[in-house]
Amino acid sequence: MPTDPADIKNKIKRSQVVHNLSAEKARAKLKRRLQLKKQEAANPELKEERLKQNVPQTLETLREADETVVGEDEEVEQDEEGDEFAEYFVEGKKPKLLVTTSKRASKNCYEFASEFCSIFPDAEFIKRGSQFELKRIVELATKRDYTDLIVINEDKKTPNAITFIHLPHGPTAYFKLSSIKLASEIRGHGKASAHSPELILNNFTTRLGHTIGRMFASLFPHSPDFPYRQAATFHNQRDFIFFRRHRYIFKDGERVDLQELGPRFTLKLRWLQKGTFDTKYGEFEFMHKPELDTSRRKFHL
Repeated sequence: MPTDPADIKNKIKRSQVVHNLSAEKARAKLKRRLQLKKQEAANPELKEERLKQNVPQTLETLREADETVVGEDEEVEQDEEGDEFAEYFVEGKKPKLLVTTSKRASKNCYEFASEFCSIFPDAEFIKRGSQFELKRIVELATKRDYTDLIVINEDKKTPNAITFIHLPHGPTAYFKLSSIKLASEIRGHGKASAHSPELILNNFTTRLGHTIGRMFASLFPHSPDFPYRQAATFHNQRDFIFFRRHRYIFKDGERVDLQELGPRFTLKLRWLQKGTFDTKYGEFEFMHKPELDTSRRKFHL
């Protein structure tokens, strides 16, 4: 009888042989795992050694070396002490945000803008008139002592981009917006309160990443309301920035339960510009171009 299933002409017999071989392989694997579990229970050092060797390889662990990755660098610290966001970290300046949309926005854009404003305790939404250009809005917002202007853009009645403009001297960052889920679309979501959340920034490791992280940090007051247990997270993974907002509660002093509050969305940095919005004469610190994507293991944030 042929041992290779490919040599068996009859389809039914071939399927039976393949099934028997797969079952035998699974039984042998289970036997090895049970035997290994028994050995590791008797000698815990074997398990520790196995876990050290079996480290999964991901695109992030295989990331190409980048000279802009920042560690404990005195030069970077000195630069950050004098950058546009320094007064928020040194002097504790309170942010005041103005949120608006593109001209003649749709209902979907207004719904997202409403939940987006709830993320920031000091955000105010103002409906944009069709006669106001963005540069004019920047001037008016600066005169009224707003610290940041955020513009939500849409395409085909779907929010697709966000522009962050730090006032009065910039910088300006433009992000593509995707994977939006409002609170009503999240199963088992909670109801957010107007209190200041704790802010979590993950994996912003390069000079560019530090700038983006500090921009996000300057949007929140630096005195979170801890008793209300709300946390806002910006998690950078492979240059995609995932936003989540949760409420946490401690159980029995050992475990923590999380309840998502919403909304959730994903940002992808397209360009960063010095100064306020000026796409014609502005100086760009970073602009994403297809030729920059030379490898799947190269990241900018």
